Amino acid sequence: MTPDQSKVPVDVEGRRLVLSNLGKVLYPDAGFTKGQVIDYYSRIAPFLLPHLAGRPLTRKRYPNGVDAAFFFEKNVPRGLPEWVRTARLPSPGSTKDRDEIDFMIVDELATLVYVANLASLELHTPMWRVGPRGAAKPPDMLVIDLDPGPPATIVECCRVADLVRAESAREWYPKTSGSKGMQLYAKAGGKRSTESTSEEIRKLAEQLERKHPDLVVSRMTKTLRPGKVFIDWSQNNPAKTTISVYSLRARPRPTVSTPLTWDEVAACTKPEELVFEASDVLERTEAEGDLFAPVLG
Repeated sequence: MTPDQSKVPVDVEGRRLVLSNLGKVLYPDAGFTKGQVIDYYSRIAPFLLPHLAGRPLTRKRYPNGVDAAFFFEKNVPRGLPEWVRTARLPSPGSTKDRDEIDFMIVDELATLVYVANLASLELHTPMWRVGPRGAAKPPDMLVIDLDPGPPATIVECCRVADLVRAESAREWYPKTSGSKGMQLYAKAGGKRSTESTSEEIRKLAEQLERKHPDLVVSRMTKTLRPGKVFIDWSQNNPAKTTISVYSLRARPRPTVSTPLTWDEVAACTKPEELVFEASDVLERTEAEGDLFAPVLG
């Protein structure tokens, strides 16, 4: 039996799991295997789990690696262990015409390992949590998604992030998207509605576009974006999700959505300065802890 065909029973904090295909390469350019994906998520779990806890999880699965077909999965998979927490929630606009979907809630290490064993490379979450009775709570976070239109890069995103920080009274926390752009997060504070948080960020985006039209665009029209940074305020919609902090991305190499310091944002002059792979992030968290912890409140 080859390593890719083997099944390995493991005990994760008292939960029994069977891991499979640990030798399968999911990131061909880096030779990064499924076993390494599971190892990364297991080791980053103390920092990642608090950010996933209580949030319905959308997984982006790559069963045959980042160069092959992928699919988004919201509904719980078949054969879900009975100990995995789930929540049945409304699903407006579902592509499968479902009024409700049973989501996984990743509150513990065993569930995270289970998710990683499904080749769920990317973990996407909303700005709200599920309450004890399974209903959606008001948003506890706001997000500003900064999307660069080529030839703009994350360098221009950093300049816009500095503008947001100067213009807004909120305390923002930056992170890379793990892909081309970055996001800024802030605590929502109080019993905010998703409509009010989305409107707040939309007004901020429009204000920055008026002041810096050569750098910022707030409208979704793609023809307006080349060379500018699109401030995507719509990510605060309750039906939308954003890549979770510490999630891997399905790029040629195992890059990660990584918390940044504002000094790193201010100092960035080249895109490669803010590219972090799984091993880099494990070293950063060991040295600095969770830079995104203040967002949790």
